[in-house]
Amino acid sequence: MNIRLIFCAILLINALTGFSQISNQQLNGRDGEANVITTAVPFLTIAPDSRSGAMGDAGVSTSPDINSQHHNPAKYAFMKNDFGVSISYTPWLRQLVNDINLAYLAAYKKIGGGQTLSASLRYFSLGDITFTNMNGEVTGQHRPNEFAIDFGYNRMLSKYFSGSVALRYINSNLTGGYSGTGVQTKVGQAFSSDVSVFYTRQLEIQKKNSEINAGINISNIGSKMSYTDNAQKDFLPAMLRLGSSFKMDLDDYNSLMGVVELSKLLVPTPPIYYAVGDTLPDGTIVNVPQKWVKYGKDPVVSVPAGIFQSFWDAPGVQLDPMNPNDRSVLKEEWREINWSIGLEYWYAKQFALRGGYFHEDATKGNRKFFTVGLGLRLKVFALDFSYLIPTSQRHPLGNTLRFTIMFDFEAAKKESKASNN
Repeated sequence: MNIRLIFCAILLINALTGFSQISNQQLNGRDGEANVITTAVPFLTIAPDSRSGAMGDAGVSTSPDINSQHHNPAKYAFMKNDFGVSISYTPWLRQLVNDINLAYLAAYKKIGGGQTLSASLRYFSLGDITFTNMNGEVTGQHRPNEFAIDFGYNRMLSKYFSGSVALRYINSNLTGGYSGTGVQTKVGQAFSSDVSVFYTRQLEIQKKNSEINAGINISNIGSKMSYTDNAQKDFLPAMLRLGSSFKMDLDDYNSLMGVVELSKLLVPTPPIYYAVGDTLPDGTIVNVPQKWVKYGKDPVVSVPAGIFQSFWDAPGVQLDPMNPNDRSVLKEEWREINWSIGLEYWYAKQFALRGGYFHEDATKGNRKFFTVGLGLRLKVFALDFSYLIPTSQRHPLGNTLRFTIMFDFEAAKKESKASNN
């Protein structure tokens, strides 16, 4: 298989994992053009667990659970039990193929003094690829895959406040070192870190026990990634997530929690370049494409510069169709903010019903979907299920059932002692 065809297939798969993109023709006259931000390893942005997946991907400010490592590791400091493990499975593009999936393993352990250690392993399998030469002869077989392993240190900072730092190693093996027509590829590798905080407080409102939570997580701050020695390196999907949730016990058996969260990629927005043949302000005629930025900012910058630049580097939405220089940067920056809302109802702390909605602007990827799910808590383990219903266009997780199983080893230990007595 020609190396360009391989990369086209890989980029298509990664685009599907990160965005349900929309073309300018599909915008139906909306002001502005599609200007989607793309990154390396977008699988890091996928909500891996079914609880969050049932609440519009919200999780940075929800009550602590075993899968907090992805959303906000600082929540582990407020876990009631000392040790827990969870396993999640997400089929991907199941309506097209049956061998692409995301698996997720998370665990935490309290070590005393308000401190907690946590870890997770995320593995994304992209199925099988058969390599052929120009004559159609098979030259090799490869199973592309990506994985990330991380460790977190989480600590209580006060009675209501906690913080966390997590370190992550990322490995993206998409080509198996295939060289194609002479371009030698390699495994993409990178290191990144997360910084998060969490606030929670118990209240009494109208004689009902209540809880307010808030969280912030800045994730995937790290080195750039490339699959060849000569190619320009791509940013990791650094992201800012923040939100708040409110829970109230309606009576002794029923409780309800609502959550609202925002998220934004901390990656440079693609600018608009002068086209070949255009005249620069200094009178020079452009003869090299994508070298001189006309609107926006140059995206070839360092990681720290890219993070800060991401808040004001959009080329802007053209307000006046007759005047391309009349652009609103603020309007496009606002469109880069995604939002999620979710609800979670519990009965007797054993059975849960969940629902949510996720929104992404049409010019930034157009992911819009409803989510629903169930939760079941038993003495030793718990089960969560979620289901995604796209509203704007097809989604890789559309009409797909996901599940998470969690093990509470402290409860198992108590159960064993009780049976022995």
